Amino acid sequence: MTTAPAPDAAALPPLPFESPATAEDLAAMREQLGRDMRGVVSIARRCGCGRPAVVRTRPRLEDGTPFPTSLYLTLPWLTLDISRIEATGRMAELTERLGEDAELAAGYARAHERYIARRDEVGRAEEVASVSAGGMPTRVKCLHALAGQALAEGPGVNPVADEILAGIPGVLPELVCRCASAEDEADAAGTEGATA
Repeated sequence: MTTAPAPDAAALPPLPFESPATAEDLAAMREQLGRDMRGVVSIARRCGCGRPAVVRTRPRLEDGTPFPTSLYLTLPWLTLDISRIEATGRMAELTERLGEDAELAAGYARAHERYIARRDEVGRAEEVASVSAGGMPTRVKCLHALAGQALAEGPGVNPVADEILAGIPGVLPELVCRCASAEDEADAAGTEGATA
């Protein structure tokens, strides 16, 4: 498989939805993840209600740890929906298709190169310099990481993620807010667990 040349980080257009991360965003991500988010650069995409959906992080965390996942999905309802898709075995199916569909494989390889070039905009960690996320460029390992890239960059950058996100109601063309219903679902699960 021949991959396209790596995009020049200086030539990439700005992330279309990127905005500064505020103290409120850091608190919201702590609530979303149950821990502090480290290495935060910005919010790469927001939910329709304004909460962080994808956070952009540095390739090296404050403690020196290399961190290749620079576009990190934090939105609980979408993380849950994607986990449900992963549980169906979809990743193995997509990996198989990469070996059979040259156009899909080429697009996925370009997404890998773009991921690295985009991460290089905010720093470099040599230990992960050639590693992108989600199994790119040859397999599908984590749909959450791929969705983070697609939501941050917009459609047409990662064909595997675009396909997955197209099947989730409320994601495309705009990321609608389902935060209240996700909180209700989590509360109900907690209540059921408490009574079980």
